[in-house]
Amino acid sequence: MSQLKEFYYKEAVPKLIETFKYKNIMEVPKLQKVVLNMGLGEAIQNIKLLDSATAELKMIAGQHPVITRAKKSIAAFKLREGMPIGCMVTLRRERMYDFFNKLVGIALPRVRDFRGLSDKAFDGRGNYSLGIKEQIIFPEIDFDKIDKIKGLNITVVTSAKTDEEGRELLRLLGMPLRN
Repeated sequence: MSQLKEFYYKEAVPKLIETFKYKNIMEVPKLQKVVLNMGLGEAIQNIKLLDSATAELKMIAGQHPVITRAKKSIAAFKLREGMPIGCMVTLRRERMYDFFNKLVGIALPRVRDFRGLSDKAFDGRGNYSLGIKEQIIFPEIDFDKIDKIKGLNITVVTSAKTDEEGRELLRLLGMPLRN
């Protein structure tokens, strides 16, 4: 069992039960999945960019990403339906906890002028989304081997019913949220 999962069951669950007065342990919110998405609009002109993005996302997540394709044609952007324009990975179970631990403990502290994450990025159902401007904050990425700085979106999906429950869960798991 990963360290974060063990910490969740031993430390976070009792604190959440005490804070929100849950009657059943199954009511306690938990992490369900972490989704990493890299959208590349420039992949329309340069398809090689998608290959490097896929390789980098594979190194970051430890799992092979899926190529995402355009759902609609947009003439102004010279985009046709079905063209590859990004890649994504959905992490669950052990890989999810390992990635979350790496994100909170290693990657986020490497962001320049980091003052914590906004606590307004919850969606109303306890899920949290954040955008990262540079993929080089992850230790797996070799700065000399990248061709272009790319950003990625990370969505942490929880089983929390409200934003307050999700916020408290993520705070207990070590997410550096601003007040």
